[in-house]
Amino acid sequence: MMPFHSVDAWQHQHDFSTSAELKAERRTRWVVYLTLVTMIVELTAGWLTGSMALLADGWHMGSHAAALGLSVFAYGLARRWAKRPSFTFGTGKIPTLAGYSSALLLGLGAVWMLVESISRLFQPIDIRYADAMLVACLGLLVNLASAWILAQGGGHDHGHGHHHGHGHGHGHDHDPDKDHHHAPPHPHGAEHKDHNLRAAYLHVLADAMTSLLAITALGAGMLFGWVFLDPVMGMVGAALIGSWSWSLARDSARSLLDAEDHSEIAARIRTTLESDPDLAIADLHLWRIGAASRACILSLVTHEPRPVEEYKQRLRSIPGLDHLTIEVQQCRDERCLNTENL
Repeated sequence: MMPFHSVDAWQHQHDFSTSAELKAERRTRWVVYLTLVTMIVELTAGWLTGSMALLADGWHMGSHAAALGLSVFAYGLARRWAKRPSFTFGTGKIPTLAGYSSALLLGLGAVWMLVESISRLFQPIDIRYADAMLVACLGLLVNLASAWILAQGGGHDHGHGHHHGHGHGHGHDHDPDKDHHHAPPHPHGAEHKDHNLRAAYLHVLADAMTSLLAITALGAGMLFGWVFLDPVMGMVGAALIGSWSWSLARDSARSLLDAEDHSEIAARIRTTLESDPDLAIADLHLWRIGAASRACILSLVTHEPRPVEEYKQRLRSIPGLDHLTIEVQQCRDERCLNTENL
């Protein structure tokens, strides 16, 4: 009969969420509420006054609330599914997927703005300046308030991080922390990339910028009769929003495809471990599994293997390595051994 072993001390949850993400979820939810209230006010006012500008912006606010609601939904889904074993490295990429989706929606909005602006440049329409200015000012105020709400907290609190280590070697016991389910917070300096929060922020920033450009164009139209400036400002806004959309889509896609640049962290790992002349890194893999967390797989080669915990301890100073797997290979190559005797 095989001996029974308790593996509790080596097991852990793959929940790499941070308190910063919980704060971001609450802030984004408040922005959704604010946007929905504004939508109801504009639709009601537009219906009572017959203003198409107010009605149009009211429905625009509805689409804006839907995009922001996607961010809130992603945070909640990642939290609720965090303990599902089907997610091999946790649900940290669900908000990143939402960020990528939001980038696509932002890009579609930029394309629509560009097409509509070009159309209006060649076929100008009558503008009710008083109504349009009211909508633009209201939109600017709401979006500035939303941007302020989303910016609160800074997004640098990593209080719920866990540092896990796994060792695979030649009979060397890996002695994980006994309280690894209650690991200390990340040290200061841990990188925090929340593509979902960035997407929400860019949505309100894009709307705020659109309102500001509209106010400028409407003011010039009222004072100088420069009707052409309205579609021109629309094209400028489309170009800027398109640029933001591309940047967000590119960065979030890289994270989803595990194609981020981790060269700085990789260099720190190599410097820390290979300062030992008898230790070489044969294989190194790094990828993001949460806004402030990375997974790392290391294959080490040495003549005199040591306990895996010793190698883990050397890497404690590098923040954000929350899922660390180390394999230790003992070098028995004859050329290596002959070199030692030189």
